[in-house]
Amino acid sequence: MRNYLRRPHHDLAPWRCQRIWLDVAGGDRLAAALHARERIGHAPLVVLIHGLTGCADSHYLRASAHAWLSDGFPVCRLNLRGSPPSRPACQGHYHAGRSADIADALTGLMAHCPEIARSGVVPVGYSLGGNMLIKFLAETGRRFPVRAAACISAPIDLAATSRRFHAPRNLIYHRWLLRRLKIEATQPPAALSRRERAAIAQARSVYAFDDGFIAPHHGFADAMDYYARCSGEQFLPGVAVPLLAIHAADDPWIPVAAYRRTPWAQNPNIGAALTARGGHVGFHARDHAVPWHDRAVMAFTRTVLSG
Repeated sequence: MRNYLRRPHHDLAPWRCQRIWLDVAGGDRLAAALHARERIGHAPLVVLIHGLTGCADSHYLRASAHAWLSDGFPVCRLNLRGSPPSRPACQGHYHAGRSADIADALTGLMAHCPEIARSGVVPVGYSLGGNMLIKFLAETGRRFPVRAAACISAPIDLAATSRRFHAPRNLIYHRWLLRRLKIEATQPPAALSRRERAAIAQARSVYAFDDGFIAPHHGFADAMDYYARCSGEQFLPGVAVPLLAIHAADDPWIPVAAYRRTPWAQNPNIGAALTARGGHVGFHARDHAVPWHDRAVMAFTRTVLSG
């Protein structure tokens, strides 16, 4: 709410930005903004992955990019398949489990910047992008040069998150989110059947959107099958690189229960910072211009890199 109401400005102009396109399976391409390319090879490339209905220009992504760039790192702001900047080159659409797109994007980045093989990457996922990232890390092991990773406010129990969306206190947000989902999914050149367009138009809830469009479009039996097979909670034990998960107990949209029941100590590669307050990708500080979650992830990354 603070970002939405205040519309903070994060000036990234001091760092040269290169617009690149990254191929993903099926012929689609992802738009990405690469900053301070000259630093790659000297410091890991920080790859920022947005959340549901977000994009590389979302306030939280620009804030994080500014913080990392100010701290001496190169940064790539990645747009997922079908998000507004990527849509002109995408017939398909992202979802919470489409982790192969992250693998394809990193493969493309490494081809574009061979120096990444030497300095590595630090992927950071926000909300739905964080869930995708956890799944990617578990599936790929150490195949990519991931030095450290982090997820912020990730919906690691998708079914519980869907139920929370429909709580009475989230009525206004739910309507706003559903409207954005429908617009995003139907923008040209999205490849949709008449049945899919009808399902999107008729959806009166995020669950109905997932059940009528996302799930069948991507080969899932229904929304519950999609949630069960893609929730990040089940993939955490398989993460083989240092991962920090940050989540707030007062997140209005993503319940904290899954974080509390996760046996973090059973996998030495993962850890959680669970706070009482912070909202959803909020963690605003009264005494600092940089959100706490950015400072926490940067501190975690520097500790890993120095280890």
